[in-house]
Amino acid sequence: MDFPLFMVFVVPILAVWASFAFVWIVRPKNKKNIKLLLAFSGAFLLALTFFELLPEVYESKQPKTIAVFILTGILLQIFLEFFSKGAEHGHVHLDLKKNKFPLLLFLSLSVHALIEGVPIHGNNSILYGILVHKIPVAVILSIFLINSKLKKSAVVLFIVAFSLMTPIGSYFAQTDWMESYASIFTALAIGVILHVSTIILFESSQGHSFNLQKLLVIILGVGIAYFI
Repeated sequence: MDFPLFMVFVVPILAVWASFAFVWIVRPKNKKNIKLLLAFSGAFLLALTFFELLPEVYESKQPKTIAVFILTGILLQIFLEFFSKGAEHGHVHLDLKKNKFPLLLFLSLSVHALIEGVPIHGNNSILYGILVHKIPVAVILSIFLINSKLKKSAVVLFIVAFSLMTPIGSYFAQTDWMESYASIFTALAIGVILHVSTIILFESSQGHSFNLQKLLVIILGVGIAYFI
């Protein structure tokens, strides 16, 4: 399937804006549905990583090098979460008591979004996974920002700038210089995605309790990813 440039560069932006608009207008209270969507997105993104990205990147003749950069991506995401406090997988634990722009949160989320834009290109179903992942995260982030003491202009600036990061990552991935190191940057993105998606799945079962609804949406996510 060949995606037009509109989908590759514009749809990720619209996904964040639409999520923010939804929160701004509806002010959702039921977090259960958001958690189910998070569980689905984690399973869907993880499955697409195994079905699409790993086979593609391991076509390289340097499997050990690829493995090193996948592990580097995992470690990078762990480092980013020191500053984002888990916002990439649907948890924002910051307390904005002052009217101060959360710069570290913005920078860590921006680096994450830039990296996850790298594997998106015109013939890759991973775009679906990134979109499904981005929507519930954008909803939870929007709830946090709107309920904070930040000025509305600062909240809008945060969302608009954040929404641009994934398309920017996709754009740079298609430049001549980045294409020369495509497998390395994709491996880095795989590490980031593996960490985030597995954390989402682990956290989807609080206290490791059995939840049939979450199990079903996880199976659904894997199944849809397989047949795409």
